[in-house]
Amino acid sequence: MTWKGRAHKFGDHVDTDQIIPARYLTSTDPQELAAHCMEDADPEFAKNVRPGDFVVAGRNFGCGSSREHAPLAIQGCGIPCVIADSFARIFFRNAVNVGLPIMESPEGAARIETGDELEVDPQAGTIRNLSKGEQYSASAITGVVQEIVAAGGLVNRVRRQLEARGR
Repeated sequence: MTWKGRAHKFGDHVDTDQIIPARYLTSTDPQELAAHCMEDADPEFAKNVRPGDFVVAGRNFGCGSSREHAPLAIQGCGIPCVIADSFARIFFRNAVNVGLPIMESPEGAARIETGDELEVDPQAGTIRNLSKGEQYSASAITGVVQEIVAAGGLVNRVRRQLEARGR
């Protein structure tokens, strides 16, 4: 499986309040949250993002307070994957829990620019920048994380496991 889309680039230390401002935490509906995704970092983001596009960021993406609303807002935009130099550990965990694929790629995060066309293979851990003719290595999505993402999140994975056991 590969994904293709345009990059939307953000810098270092994008916190969860920039991803989805606290004033919108009254909903857990990904579509409602998507309308305000990245609003404080880029007021035009929700208008410009299309399903299949990627968020690309620098170091420590998703730092700040723990809220599953942040990866849910990103999912609601139709973004198949977030690529960053590194992720805050709590965002990493919340993204996996809701089934949002994330990939660490320091080189990709440094080289990719807004508007670049990307082709991402999450299982191989490769990012092809079609605009620049470059390829970057990234953390592959494999093992249990791949199972959780494929199930649509941790709760769905556990539910499927229980159903398979007849519970």
